[in-house]
Amino acid sequence: MGPVQIVSTIIAALVTIAAVVLVARTVGQMVRVIKLGQPDPERFDRKGERTATMLKETLGHTRMLKWTAVGAAHWFVMVSFVILSTLVMGAYFEVVNPELELPIIGHWTPYGIVTEWIGVLGFIGILVLIGIRLRNLPTRTGGRSRFTGSTMWQAYYVEYTIVGVLVCGFLIRGFKAAAGDLPYPVWAAPVSHALGDLFGGLSVNGAHTAVTLTALVKILISMAWAITIGLNITMGVAWHRFSAFFNIFFKRTASEQPALGALRPMMSEGKPLDFEEADPEKDQFGVAQVEQFTWKGLLDFTTCTECGRCQSQCPAWNTGKPLSPKLLVLSLRDHAYAKAPYLLAGGGKDLTGEEKATQEQLANVDVLALAEAGRPLIGTAEENGIIDPDVLWSCTTCGACVEQCPVDIEHVDHIVDMRRYQVLIESNFPSEAGVMLRNLENKGNPWGAAPNTREDWTKGLGFEVPKVADGGDFEYLFWVGCAGAFEDRAKKTTRAVATLLNEAGVSFAILGDGETCTGDPARRIGNEFVFQMLAQQNVETMNEAGVKKIVATCPHCFNTLANEYGQLGGDFEVVHHTQLLAHLVESGKLTPVQPVDGGVTYHDPCYLGRHNRVFEPPREVLEAAVGAKADGASGNGSKGVTEMERFAERSFCCGAGGARMWMEERIGKRINIERTEEALATGAQTVAVGCPFCLTMIGDGVTAKKSTGEASTDVEVVDVATVLLRSLKPE
Repeated sequence: MGPVQIVSTIIAALVTIAAVVLVARTVGQMVRVIKLGQPDPERFDRKGERTATMLKETLGHTRMLKWTAVGAAHWFVMVSFVILSTLVMGAYFEVVNPELELPIIGHWTPYGIVTEWIGVLGFIGILVLIGIRLRNLPTRTGGRSRFTGSTMWQAYYVEYTIVGVLVCGFLIRGFKAAAGDLPYPVWAAPVSHALGDLFGGLSVNGAHTAVTLTALVKILISMAWAITIGLNITMGVAWHRFSAFFNIFFKRTASEQPALGALRPMMSEGKPLDFEEADPEKDQFGVAQVEQFTWKGLLDFTTCTECGRCQSQCPAWNTGKPLSPKLLVLSLRDHAYAKAPYLLAGGGKDLTGEEKATQEQLANVDVLALAEAGRPLIGTAEENGIIDPDVLWSCTTCGACVEQCPVDIEHVDHIVDMRRYQVLIESNFPSEAGVMLRNLENKGNPWGAAPNTREDWTKGLGFEVPKVADGGDFEYLFWVGCAGAFEDRAKKTTRAVATLLNEAGVSFAILGDGETCTGDPARRIGNEFVFQMLAQQNVETMNEAGVKKIVATCPHCFNTLANEYGQLGGDFEVVHHTQLLAHLVESGKLTPVQPVDGGVTYHDPCYLGRHNRVFEPPREVLEAAVGAKADGASGNGSKGVTEMERFAERSFCCGAGGARMWMEERIGKRINIERTEEALATGAQTVAVGCPFCLTMIGDGVTAKKSTGEASTDVEVVDVATVLLRSLKPE
């Protein structure tokens, strides 16, 4: 052991000790902060399924590979990070003695092959990721890049650290090959041997010295990275390498499905809130302070990688609104950790707003943490708020952020939790939404229409629509919904569906004026009280009527009935009308005879597609009606079903979800116009939808485009059921 090795060993040991101490300290602090969150006991069930899901999503990269090139590159980088960490361990032996290898496996040829090729592919992968980041810099994309708002120096630092470690690894092997010490044959490590040939002019002692010094550099690069993340607890682009496994394991669904569909009920101390006994001074109503999120919420914020995939898909962000799911999460993360010293000292407000800590407890808390603790969670810039109200109310709850997040952050749940406090305790929400909520309470529908007109759509159909109150047997309850009963365009869909069910001989009945709103808009805006009031009324009505199966034309009703009424004792088998129609067409009970002409494109409603994974049935119905298979995103305007640029899981929202249907859109471009332009770009004459909200929003968009001459007067927006009915009964 020469002087170079002795000095290098001492340096490596000192730097490693410092790194381990800092990382251990930061991990401890991170765990303490996450444990400040509220209980969430349901995250610990189905451990086997959770483990399988975590392994699929991490090792299989199932979510990352939805973006194929990025996903493949990231997979090789991830695997190289894991496997080549053994080479970093090996560097400690090489610092001491350049002829040493990692014990047990270091001389094993299969180990040499794996590390060689993972190193090569990992190097290519990190260069691809660097290239993608550089190509999508905000300065090159007009400021609306998915990386806008990300902490760029941290990302660059992580990426170039990986490059440095990989380069050092190959240099070490090359120097070993030059000295004749590399234990792997040429066929197993061709790149390393090729580098050895380049270093052939070195003496054995020179090659050994180069091995030691390069191993030291490799250790210094690696430990500098560890020290850096140890000093930056909010460096999610690095910490997600460890926290992502836990965040995915504890995801709400436990399965590969994202946390969409049903919302979490309002929770207090880990239990669903019972409004009959709830007391705002004793029970938590939504989230007013960052520590009132569950521990899983705080883990979500910690795990954000700042990749911006959520941001790139968000309809609000893409139309110039202040909401970015990524920036919202980062704001909550930074606030949580800045406030943490105050909270860990026992600080915090109880539910009455009183300080829980004594002056003695807070005496040694940093003034910056105390200042952070005084900031409101929701507030304007003038109020020094963490989340601006315009950010909170821009969300359509479309779920694109949750769908795309590679580490399963549950953005929608967190947004709705903050809305709940604003609505129920602060009564602070867009004024026009107040009209909607009053209509729900007083009239049972968001439009304020007279409840006794719910059956008016049945007039003039030419056949009797059975009612549950009449007492006859029926297979399906036809859930008409508020839009289907009161909104003129949606009533055409309701009539078309009823006609098709009658034609197919399906036994169905309606509740008529016994039906009231499912409560979806109340729940999404944050008024859990009104939601439960309406839902309990409907559950009681349907249980008394013996309802087992329901068919609904509105995806919002469909989602609420199928996924949320079970929380209140309403367990029903619920299908969307496109699912039932697809079955009826397939079974021959409905047979299209006249292909619909002019080309059709289909818009996936968020609450039917992303939230409930119903993608194929509407397309099957349209293909039968049009007489052609979907031709992909060709946009050629030919006959058939032409996909828009964004469809299925990546479908772009119409702008009406999250109770946005009843709120004005004053900031940026209208979301429905953005989606309408995408539909018109296909050249299709018919834009088919499967949701009354989408029918209204995209219909208004087409009308606006017609008025400016940007759309043909022949273009129309209709429901899938209307398209099918026309193919059965041509006009």
